[in-house]
Amino acid sequence: MSRWWTETVAALGDVVPLPLAALILLAVALLVALGWYFFPAWVPRRLPRFSLPRLRRPRLPRFRLPRFRRRRRSRTDPPPVRLPAPRTPEPAPAGALGSADRLAAEGRYAEAVRERLREMVRLLVLRQVVEPRPGLTVVELTEAAARTRPQVRPTLNAAGAIFSDLWYAQRPATAAHDRRMRELVTDLSRELTGEEPR
Repeated sequence: MSRWWTETVAALGDVVPLPLAALILLAVALLVALGWYFFPAWVPRRLPRFSLPRLRRPRLPRFRLPRFRRRRRSRTDPPPVRLPAPRTPEPAPAGALGSADRLAAEGRYAEAVRERLREMVRLLVLRQVVEPRPGLTVVELTEAAARTRPQVRPTLNAAGAIFSDLWYAQRPATAAHDRRMRELVTDLSRELTGEEPR
């Protein structure tokens, strides 16, 4: 094996100088490495197709009477979209048991607190203190409401603190939290309208 290698290198050295052969081998190795690294980019996605055109049979023209057709919608025209009318939240009817009261009766106080906070947001939207925006945080809600009605800031801060303690700090909810949130809903309604909620 070593003799064959020596003879091959000697024969190659007679034709090409060894430094040039080493440089060619280095260039080939570099090209192989680049091809390996950028493998998918240089491979064509589709191989070229070589096909002969098909010969079509000649067709005789057909004579048809003209029809009145409805204009078809082209595929580029988007289908008509009907936008729903904007909904404004409505207050609960008098005497109806709200979802917050039902949850509190079941002992699910954290969820009842959340529903009472939603009720506060509904009141603010109905009185056009804030605009209904999904994803509004408690702090952003308080800031937006306090810009137009500064007197609601303490009430919303207290409600936001209770909500954050229960839902973000994961503290256990009690009936006292729900009772306090009910009082805050009453206070907010009084501050906004001068009357207590039904």
